[in-house]
Amino acid sequence: MSAIEIRGLARRFGSTVAVNSVDLTIEDGDFLVLLGPSGCGKTTLLRMLAGLLEPTGGQVLLDGRDITHEPSKRRDLAMVFQSYALYPHLSVAKNLAFPLRVRRVPAAEVTARVAEVAQSLEIDHLLQRKPRQLSGGQRQRVAVGRALVRAPRAFLMDEPLSNLDAKLRTATRQELTDLHRRLGATFVYVTHDQVEAMTMATKIAVLNAGDLEQLGTPAEVYDRPASVFVAGFLGSPAMNLLDATVTSDGGHVRVAAPGVSGTLFPGTTPPLDVVLGVRPEHLTFVGATTAVAQHGVEVTGVVDTVENLGSEQVVYVRSGDRRLAVRTGREVAVRVGDPARLHASVTHTHLFDRATGRRMEWVAGSDPVPTGPDPALAAA
Repeated sequence: MSAIEIRGLARRFGSTVAVNSVDLTIEDGDFLVLLGPSGCGKTTLLRMLAGLLEPTGGQVLLDGRDITHEPSKRRDLAMVFQSYALYPHLSVAKNLAFPLRVRRVPAAEVTARVAEVAQSLEIDHLLQRKPRQLSGGQRQRVAVGRALVRAPRAFLMDEPLSNLDAKLRTATRQELTDLHRRLGATFVYVTHDQVEAMTMATKIAVLNAGDLEQLGTPAEVYDRPASVFVAGFLGSPAMNLLDATVTSDGGHVRVAAPGVSGTLFPGTTPPLDVVLGVRPEHLTFVGATTAVAQHGVEVTGVVDTVENLGSEQVVYVRSGDRRLAVRTGREVAVRVGDPARLHASVTHTHLFDRATGRRMEWVAGSDPVPTGPDPALAAA
């Protein structure tokens, strides 16, 4: 299999920038998911990798070889389309065999390869059927099999599960993950579904309006989002984000907003305008007189809505002019109109520069007075 390197890749449609000078390295064996909302440039980027769309700038390298302007048929990259693109008049067997016959592979080898792939995908009992006789999940497997039979250097997939119902999407998602594990192949997968990204990817590239916001493992992009956009896009409900101010008082760095106060850590800093972020599962209901840790963030408000999700509940608390989501167990008894006091630890508190939207990190010295860039809270 292969590694793919993207250097400053760009695509413009007139005055519209679809992909804006993206730099990205896809390691051999990665399952990289291009994640983002509709119109963020993820499919455009995938089509440039496949050779279906000419870039207006930058390079694509496959194992160090520049393939930026090579036609798609010479790239040895297999594409699985959202619509599956199966030939309706051909049987499953002939659909699977088609890429090999185009390359004039000997008939005996074609038969053997088709049988091997069909068995691995558990569609060997469907080989004589036409696509119209298959379910959505079966068609998806045939589309993957047609790519797999070529033994390509990498697989490119454009939202291949979007046409399936929720139950089938879950099952097929697991099948693709198992397939990647068995093959050790390089996958580049486009989706706007964060559940698909979090459960399938070894790495996630989050795109926003043509820009690469963050590249990292699922845990990294969820636990340490690089920007307000990533923080708000990943998670359901999304991270709670509040405009706040960071100041120093009594040798400690503090944060404040309407209905919010907190002591973060020892140190000093000039006043900073920030966006304070806390994920719903990291907010905890505490009693009005309950003692909490010295360092952390406290929120006061009123319960606005309670959503029963069966195994858990999402409680929405009105604080100031914002509504915060709290994910908690159903054993926590709250009712609409109840006063609420919430607490989050410093470990689960995120700060973003309000002007740039980028993540801010505390640069601590050994004393532990902050050192490094001024201000001490520096955009990462």
